[in-house]
Amino acid sequence: MSWEDKILRIVRVVNAQEIGTFGRLLSAITSIGGHVGNIELLNESSTQVVRDITIFVDDEKHLELVIEAIRRNRGTKLLDVRDEVMALHLKGKIAMHSRYPIDSIATLRQVYTPGVAEICMKINRDPKLARMYTSVSHMVAIVTDGTAILGLGDIGPVAGMPVIEGKAMLMDALVGLSGVPILLNTKDPDEIIKIVAAIAPSFGAIQLEDISAPRCFRIEEELQKQLDIPVMHDDQHGTAVVATAALTIAARKTKRDLSKAVIGQIGLGAAGNAIARMLMRNTGNPVYGTDLNKDAIKRHESNGGKGSTLEQIMANCDIVVATTGVSGLIKPEMVRKGQIILALSNPRPEIEPEVARKAGAIYASDGKSVNNVLGFPGIFRGAMDTWSPRITPEMLEAAAFAIADTTPEDALVPSPLDKKLHKAVAHAVACKAIEQGLARADYVPYVRE
Repeated sequence: MSWEDKILRIVRVVNAQEIGTFGRLLSAITSIGGHVGNIELLNESSTQVVRDITIFVDDEKHLELVIEAIRRNRGTKLLDVRDEVMALHLKGKIAMHSRYPIDSIATLRQVYTPGVAEICMKINRDPKLARMYTSVSHMVAIVTDGTAILGLGDIGPVAGMPVIEGKAMLMDALVGLSGVPILLNTKDPDEIIKIVAAIAPSFGAIQLEDISAPRCFRIEEELQKQLDIPVMHDDQHGTAVVATAALTIAARKTKRDLSKAVIGQIGLGAAGNAIARMLMRNTGNPVYGTDLNKDAIKRHESNGGKGSTLEQIMANCDIVVATTGVSGLIKPEMVRKGQIILALSNPRPEIEPEVARKAGAIYASDGKSVNNVLGFPGIFRGAMDTWSPRITPEMLEAAAFAIADTTPEDALVPSPLDKKLHKAVAHAVACKAIEQGLARADYVPYVRE
């Protein structure tokens, strides 16, 4: 199990100020497989020492064993066990705030009545002014029905809310857009299309999120037809963009020509289908694909791909991309020397990158590194900065190459916290929109320090 998959807890303990007490405590934790991280001294007296100790464990049962070992340690009293992740999520991670303080009657009358009436009438005469005088210019609806949340599956929209909040946070922090979670209590594609189309005037773009295949294909396609603002299903195209970027980087580092490589896609759901299509578009060659769902394989073949099996792909493909959601699907003995492997399922990949490399892969990564956060914020920013009515395949390709070109020499992918990355992606997408004649507004390059 990798470090990213372990559970983190912070335990607060009081140790007697006696030689050996703290050493026995650390030994007790590590002797049953617990790992000790940061140790913070909080208070010390002549008789006792209070510390916060960060521990890493495999799962809840393992945590119980470690906690019991702490309680049994002579001279130690357990005060508290904190889950920092849970604490961070208390009351949600996002909120809506006013951009201006209302600290006087004059301001109140400007932002509300009677001043706001003038703005309303201007927009009534020219609806395009809404982009200038309302929040529409930077508002993105992040829409989910909760049917395909991370690697967790159909857990419902409310349980998926923490993920959608996280997307909204990333939008704001990385590119200055305002993401608004929209949870839909329906799985019916026609209802989803109708609802999203009805609320669209509030937003400058629609990000479809965690909607299961094959329903997601039709929902996205219909909304793109009906609306004149960007609509993108991130699980499809965001994943395809970052996977293409990662393979471009891998090809450069290993001095390979992607157009001559044999590529296999394991898993042909929303992400896998889009990855295969983008790679076929870029290389001009068919991608070998497999899925437990026969209809998914037929869809892949109708797009120009070749149906295959897991065993055939692992035995014959130079590059393997997996998006199945099945942890450990790819066994070390399946890996061929020199393969490039992207095992992108979260939270646990089809094969851990270090295991794949040990088995002979020349390049391997997972969904924690090759993650949509590298792409979707800048993609939406670039499309919205130019007021483009849609996001085209060419704009997505421009985003992928911008990610690849921004990657440092010593890195597998760029850091998702690098603001220059998101600025570069936004700029590439905006320039492509202008080139394709889709820009409906003067483009001012996005800058965020």
